[in-house]
Amino acid sequence: MAKQKKAPRPKAETPKGFRDYFGSDVTERKEMLDKIAEVYHRYGFDPLETSAVETVEALGKFLPDVDRPNAGVFAWQEEDDGDWLALRYDMTAPLARVAAQFRNDLPNPYRRYAMGPVWRNEKPGPGRFRQFYQCDADTVGSASVAADAEICAMLSDALETVGIPRGDYIVRVNNRKVLNGVMEVAGVLDPSDPTKFEEERGIVLRAIDKIDRLGSEGVRALMGEGRKDDSGDFTKGAGLTDAQADTVMGFMEAKRDTGAATCARLRELVGDSATGQEGVAELEQIAALLDAQGYGSDRIEIDPSVVRGLGYYTGPVFEAELTFEILDEKGRPRQFGSVAGGGRYDDLVKRFTGQVVPATGVSIGVDRLLAALRAKGRAGATMDGPVVVTVMDRDRMADYQAMVGELRTAGIRAEVYLGNPKNFGNQLKYADKRQSPVAIIQGGDEAARDVVQIKDLVLGAKIAASATLEEWKSQPAQVEVARADMVAEVRRIIEGAGE
Repeated sequence: MAKQKKAPRPKAETPKGFRDYFGSDVTERKEMLDKIAEVYHRYGFDPLETSAVETVEALGKFLPDVDRPNAGVFAWQEEDDGDWLALRYDMTAPLARVAAQFRNDLPNPYRRYAMGPVWRNEKPGPGRFRQFYQCDADTVGSASVAADAEICAMLSDALETVGIPRGDYIVRVNNRKVLNGVMEVAGVLDPSDPTKFEEERGIVLRAIDKIDRLGSEGVRALMGEGRKDDSGDFTKGAGLTDAQADTVMGFMEAKRDTGAATCARLRELVGDSATGQEGVAELEQIAALLDAQGYGSDRIEIDPSVVRGLGYYTGPVFEAELTFEILDEKGRPRQFGSVAGGGRYDDLVKRFTGQVVPATGVSIGVDRLLAALRAKGRAGATMDGPVVVTVMDRDRMADYQAMVGELRTAGIRAEVYLGNPKNFGNQLKYADKRQSPVAIIQGGDEAARDVVQIKDLVLGAKIAASATLEEWKSQPAQVEVARADMVAEVRRIIEGAGE
């Protein structure tokens, strides 16, 4: 009888395009999101948590990467009823479903913010993951461009609140109606038949949304026959003529020194297009509203190069770009780039209700913004570990747990060493790896005298794993205090380290 082969062990590796988040990553992200939530709350927005899973029907056709399987989402079919479900790819599609499902219960307009992970079945690459965090704020039910202006102001406030100073960012604003007017002039949009040239327009939108990464030459290639990237992958183009591409590129290059001059140039480009003229008027109104609130061009500006790639935007669109320089993986200076974007999407809720429900909102790329804060030195500091109570006598575990209990009651993060206490050097090595500010020792002699040894690990030198107890006690950063004074002394050391 043949010997049965053992099943191979699973590989301990993260799936391609995904990553794990450890202590300081999670802590820093939460601190940043808490600050953003305070800004959103101050503006009158309420929190909302939706399911991570939606029906494919609810997500709709407005998906971010049509060249991937299942149009860019992670989807599966239920066995019992055959329904297709998918992980949410953003926070906006679930909001549209909520706004329609609970429209009789929610206030109108409904203002909400949401924070959490989203999933996209995209081709992974350096810094490009299939799971990432988003932080959204939206107003559903208001057709006024004052809602769009408010979103831009709130985004500006949020960036400054988390630590991006004025001058290191700019919120850029455009209007998709203006772009539609230009496409009319270019002959790739027919107002009488919105479905005509739909595929070509989608390719154009995605192409010019990548202008910072691909440059003018790459965008022109995608407007024409197509483009092959460095890996050899070919992306089909929109098939525009050179004259049509010139018209669209002229729109992207319409920015002038002032918002008024930019809008004047856009009026020229959209010609007789009623949609385009309406879009320019909305941009002028947004600029006036922001100016009245003190948001000048040093914080928020009109910029025609902002188009946003998703197809559901119907009006104003905006993007927050960080303008300071960082070094890339090859040591070359480059600007950090976009960390947030959004716009008006008046047709998304209509899919559920059959009625036009105006909406506008913004999404912050949490991981990118956190990386920017680290680049500015506003995040990335080493997270303080817990106070470690060492174990000298495993039969006295209750005494050590009592020490930890007192520290925790006093609001101090603490833990008892729960590994094998036989080798005291391993306990010190553990405290070092945990980045503990303080270690506490109480052997039999200390217990008899009702005292504890407290070691300041921040000030003291690193202790080798082979150090003896006597060598450890001889360090100048170690003090002996009465057992009753343990909490006060630990607090003094920790507060002193934070100064």
